[in-house]
Amino acid sequence: MTRRICSALCFALSVATLGLAAQARAAEPVMAGALRIETPWMRATPGGAKVAGGYVRVTNTGTQADRLTGAAIATAGRGAIHSMTMAGSVMKMAPVPEGLPIGPGQTIELKPGGLHLMFEDLKAAPKVGEPVSGTLSFERAGTVPVTFAVAPIGATNPNAAGPAAPAPHHHH
Repeated sequence: MTRRICSALCFALSVATLGLAAQARAAEPVMAGALRIETPWMRATPGGAKVAGGYVRVTNTGTQADRLTGAAIATAGRGAIHSMTMAGSVMKMAPVPEGLPIGPGQTIELKPGGLHLMFEDLKAAPKVGEPVSGTLSFERAGTVPVTFAVAPIGATNPNAAGPAAPAPHHHH
């Protein structure tokens, strides 16, 4: 009996370890020239939702400026960069058509409650645990394929269902 319990526990730990290893691999940065793209993620949406938010951190490790100009996923009609601000108790969202400059040595972080990617005209709802293939567009680095992890509805970080997210870097 004890051997059976130990075997079951060992198996469960092995599966959990493999899951964490796969999660860690998925979280590895994508390099596009001098740009390091980290933790692209989005929130799941309820069925029938027509918009979804996307988030990412991009660091320019080079000596020339670049600019994030857009994003796309196959299941959305269009994607854009948006800002979100509060005016009193009113939340205002607006497109950022000029994109986001990323100077040499700078990091930009798109996250809930601030700058974010807005995917509109959804054809399918992103679901927790089902990665979404997409692209980020940059002025210099071009179009870069990325995979957005999908966190639960209302998540505040990409690891809301798992380990804590790394501390954010604020260098806007």
